[in-house]
Formats: sequence, structure tokens, C-alpha cells
Amino acid sequence: MKWVVSLIVSLLGSLALADAAPAAAPRDGVTPFIPLLMIFGVFYFLILRPQQKKQKEQLKFISELKRGDMVITQAGIIGTVKTVSDKFVTLEVDENVHLKVLKSQIAESATTLKESKIASTKEVTA
Repeated sequence: MKWVVSLIVSLLGSLALADAAPAAAPRDGVTPFIPLLMIFGVFYFLILRPQQKKQKEQLKFISELKRGDMVITQAGIIGTVKTVSDKFVTLEVDENVHLKVLKSQIAESATTLKESKIASTKEVTA
């Protein structure tokens, strides 16, 4: 991330030095926009593209929900999927305790929680 900041600073510095130079040759064509295009390219590949990929994965995960999956909601509630409809999911959070939540509020599978818990217990015992 530091190299991105240094790249932007150097590009802006070179633009400032170019403006301070004598105006013997006017700039023409696309040349003045090259640093701006480079900044947009870096922004796209470091911020926009990973976010779009994460959003696609989340939509795929939500569309593949089925009965019996253990999930975690955005609020941190862990439950087992009992029913799935177009917009809602019914979660069983305890014996005979059911919550109806929006499908879009399901954050992730609880198997990731189990895996991280197993990994943390292995680190503690080692």
C-alpha cells in the first residue's frame, strides 16, 4: 500500500514540476491525462475489483443456502437454517427458538468460525 502512495506522490510531484517549467512547448493530446488514468487504474485494481469479487461470492453463497446450513448473520447471531424462501430465512438459534431474518443479512457460513476456532486452539496448545 505504501508503494501506491509513493507512486501517487511522485506523479503529482512530476506534474507540479512540469507546470513550473517554461511554457515553451504546449501540451497536447492525451499526455496530460496519463497520470490521472494511472491513478484510476490503481484505484480500480486495488479497491473496486476486489469489492466486486467479494459481492459476487456473497450473492452466490446466499443463493446456495439450504436447510441444515449453519450460518452467521450480520448481527453476529449463529443459527441453523430451517426454511429458505425468496427473501427470508428462518434460523433455529436454540431448541424451539426460531428467528426469521432477511436473506441479505446472512454474512457467512459458520464453518469458517469452526475452522478459526480449531486453528486458535491448536496455536494455544502448541
